[in-house]
Amino acid sequence: MFICHVALQGCLTLRDVPYGLTADTGGHIKYLLELAETSAKDPAVERIDLVTRGFVDPKLGAQYEPDVGEMSGKLRLVRLDDGEASYLPKEELHERHDPLCDAFLAYLENLDRLPDLIHAHYADAGVLARSAKEMLGISYVFTGHSLGAVKRQANGGGDKELERRIAIEENALAKADAVIASSRDEAEAQYAHYRSIEAGRIRVIPPGCELDRFEGAAPSTKVQQDVERFLREPSKPIILAIARPVRKKNLLGLVEAYAGDPELQERANLVVVAGCRDKLSRLEPECREVCEELIRAVDAYDLYGKVAYPKSHDPDDIPAYYALARESGGVFVNPALNEPFGLTLLEAAAARLPVVATDSGGPNDIVERCKNGLLVCPRDPQAIAQACKDVISNRRIWIRYASAGGDAVAAYDWKAHCRIYHRLIEEIAKPRTSSGCFERLLVCDIDNTLLGDRDALREFLDWQCQNSSSTALGIATGRSFHSAQSILAAEAVPTPDVIISNVGAQVHWYDREKRRFVEDREWAKRVSRNWDRETVEQVAASLGLRTQAALEQRIGKASYFLDGHDPEKIANAFRDAEVAVEVVSSHGLYLDILASGIGKHAAVLHVADRLGMTQAQVVVAGDSGNDRAMLRACPRPIIVGNWSDGLGDDPALSHAYKASATHAAGILEGVQHYRDAGGW
Repeated sequence: MFICHVALQGCLTLRDVPYGLTADTGGHIKYLLELAETSAKDPAVERIDLVTRGFVDPKLGAQYEPDVGEMSGKLRLVRLDDGEASYLPKEELHERHDPLCDAFLAYLENLDRLPDLIHAHYADAGVLARSAKEMLGISYVFTGHSLGAVKRQANGGGDKELERRIAIEENALAKADAVIASSRDEAEAQYAHYRSIEAGRIRVIPPGCELDRFEGAAPSTKVQQDVERFLREPSKPIILAIARPVRKKNLLGLVEAYAGDPELQERANLVVVAGCRDKLSRLEPECREVCEELIRAVDAYDLYGKVAYPKSHDPDDIPAYYALARESGGVFVNPALNEPFGLTLLEAAAARLPVVATDSGGPNDIVERCKNGLLVCPRDPQAIAQACKDVISNRRIWIRYASAGGDAVAAYDWKAHCRIYHRLIEEIAKPRTSSGCFERLLVCDIDNTLLGDRDALREFLDWQCQNSSSTALGIATGRSFHSAQSILAAEAVPTPDVIISNVGAQVHWYDREKRRFVEDREWAKRVSRNWDRETVEQVAASLGLRTQAALEQRIGKASYFLDGHDPEKIANAFRDAEVAVEVVSSHGLYLDILASGIGKHAAVLHVADRLGMTQAQVVVAGDSGNDRAMLRACPRPIIVGNWSDGLGDDPALSHAYKASATHAAGILEGVQHYRDAGGW
């Protein structure tokens, strides 16, 4: 396998990257290098080329000249010559698109073999990848890293430069074979701003993170001295923020949240590590403005002795900052208006420091997955301050969040990322095949049904592989489409033929010729036909139902927390209000209000009909309340042995096969039962 990465921004080297040397020499380069280095360890990967833009700049060093290549094992760095010698920031790269495309095509045509796949990082690289696909037929995947449309939303509008950037992103997205997102928020909320990308081409693959130097980190004398010279009472808990001084990081919002809460000032100090500066006048304009605003805010709110803002730091100081905040009983805060991923949250978690994070972007996934802190609206200063107080004032909560840091280290692993990433590349690069003519359909819930016992899952996957030509595999889940796709990929489940997601509100088919998922438009029209969210929300509000996060809401589905409410009384309330809906509860925790006639049960019957199958050709498997209607409606249901929500005692499910085995083993037991009984 030969992979070609294209990353044009910043100062890219294979070793000793000068992070922060320019505004564009940042996180995307770290991501790229760590991905490439781990990818190269796979024996299936023969070669990796990293293609960037060459330039000559005496201030930055001679090593960036065009055509000066670096080698490291399977990795090779190639610097393109676009005819312009000077270094260009990302805002000016669009001026060199044509010569960069020419140089990239010349590089490709001079290779002894073409890459199996091009991976473009940021929109300008996507322009080159699209050109190569159109001219040479090479497939490409795209990683946005940071999206212009999200910045436009955060700023309340965009200027000419930002609109140009968004147009370039649209151009790159339009022909990408797949788009790799780091989080569910990126896939479902951030890319929703773009017309040229549909959900079925977006794959959520959480990135790995090199967190070794943050685990077991200890405070250093240097960092302690750098902080203490600002503070009157340095022994107080530290509220720590580490970010570049740019507006989207919302550091000023954090200072104002701290300034607006006298109780928080009494309990804790604030430490803001905002890049490195010698003289403010030497910083880039935006960075200079933000730093000046921070200093003015400290003065305006008279926060002297309570806020530290060190001028500079070495890379080795960063783990020590996290450790100092941990030892003080403090908390790390990421208040960004939008955070595409949230690497600093994982660094803090690895250092066993609890976090308070923006609810806009990747932190949703990190905090939901690792349970290591609280999410807040970044535009609500009172919520930021209250979350900080909640963590630092309750030792039991602080210890729970700090202890969860180990889960973050385990969850965000480059080896796991590359296993999924390489399967995606093989899927895209392999010869196109058409779907077979299926004789049977097996539909399984994910959590606690298909997943939950890895040994049983391996046995199930062996069976599924042997029967994949005759038995279509379907998934029916309460998870969102991208959440379902991500967890299945993480557990090495082969791409299913159909995913029914959001408790039946969405159906996506896998197109094996196009190698992407395609939403079932007929089903989408049916779901939206009788959906009145405004009325549903009015009834829910009258019942005092607590709304789940925005990512859980869909056309045809409104999601709430059960919070001890009686599902039957909720259903009666909607009937009394003459609002036709389906009410689904599960695990005693979650409540979904669905459009009338919509749910897993109806979606399964729709899928069977699309496949030209009768109900007798369908077997379904589930474990909990949101599977109930599906299990009742199908003549051949399987209730796995670890059932909940009273499924095994439900008289309406007396026709179901109740497996003694749990999870995937229970599915296989049920399948064998129906095979032995004949007719399936």
